Amino acid sequence: MANNTFIPLSIPDLRGKEAAYLTQCVEDNWVSSAGPSVTEFEEKIAALTGRAHAVATSNGTCAIQLALVALGVRPGNHVIVPDWTFAASANAVYHAGATPIFVDVSAESWTLDPAKLRDALNRFSDKVHAVIVVDALGHPAEMDELEGICAEAAVPLVEDAAGALGARYRGKPAGSFGTAGTISFNGNKVLTTGGGGMVLFDNPKLAANARHLSTQARVGENYDHDMVGFNFRMPNINAAIGLAQLERLEEMIEKRRKIAGVYAECIAHRQDLTMMPQTDWAKSNCWLSSVRLPSNGAAKSLVGHFRDRSIEARVFWSSLSRQAPYQAAPCHSCEISRELSGRVVSLPSSSQLSNTDL
Repeated sequence: MANNTFIPLSIPDLRGKEAAYLTQCVEDNWVSSAGPSVTEFEEKIAALTGRAHAVATSNGTCAIQLALVALGVRPGNHVIVPDWTFAASANAVYHAGATPIFVDVSAESWTLDPAKLRDALNRFSDKVHAVIVVDALGHPAEMDELEGICAEAAVPLVEDAAGALGARYRGKPAGSFGTAGTISFNGNKVLTTGGGGMVLFDNPKLAANARHLSTQARVGENYDHDMVGFNFRMPNINAAIGLAQLERLEEMIEKRRKIAGVYAECIAHRQDLTMMPQTDWAKSNCWLSSVRLPSNGAAKSLVGHFRDRSIEARVFWSSLSRQAPYQAAPCHSCEISRELSGRVVSLPSSSQLSNTDL
């Protein structure tokens, strides 16, 4: 029998001061892409991620594109992207006028495989102008090794920490690695601003360039422009929601980690279900608790089983290199990505999930 109450996959947890801060924005008439909440939110995210500079954007895809353009990626260039990731990582490359080169993830962490990255850089040495590494499902990648490989090749690295805010790699915060980092604050993330993103830098010149580009590359108060820019700035009302969310970030992360622990305990005796890897060198924020099944059919069956009981579960990412929009892009050794495709199911992970529903 189906439940009377629908249990969603991952929804905003707005039990803090979000309404009060939004009301203040309206009363102060700060609702657009300028205002004190944006500046404060940028400063607090920079501090949280250990970065010197942060530039708020309208969404996470814009954040990746802005990072690439600020780093000098231009039309005709190539950017390495994990083959098992959300489409936004590759789409941002295309939006920047470049072409992705898909590289496999590791079985150990489901994040970009360092050995295969090294092979790909050797194979495409004259083409690669940047590397994007994705912290998959809130779990950081093997950043020390990846940074070292990119440094040897003199190629900038972008840490796409879209869903990993609050996660840590060897004690350091997600988003703090690479020449640039990016975060998403979409409605399904641990911390949401409704819609929004952030680009993170340590280099002040790169940060200033990204900020300039994000505001239509406008010079001064008149309508003078020195570059082709973007309208990528985050509105003040979104930042206000983010400030309220930050006040409860640790609480929301701890609840998601508890949820992941309960799921792991529940399936510990199963041979056909395995939780997403948790390595000893990273501490995930457990954004989306996910299980791997032995086949695509089993994954679809599990999703259907939950749907019949008014519970939302979802088959997660599929290998991008096999999908129609990306098939013309180069691909390097993507076996693990294709094995994961259609077999990973994400389970309800919202931080306000009641113990009864859990």
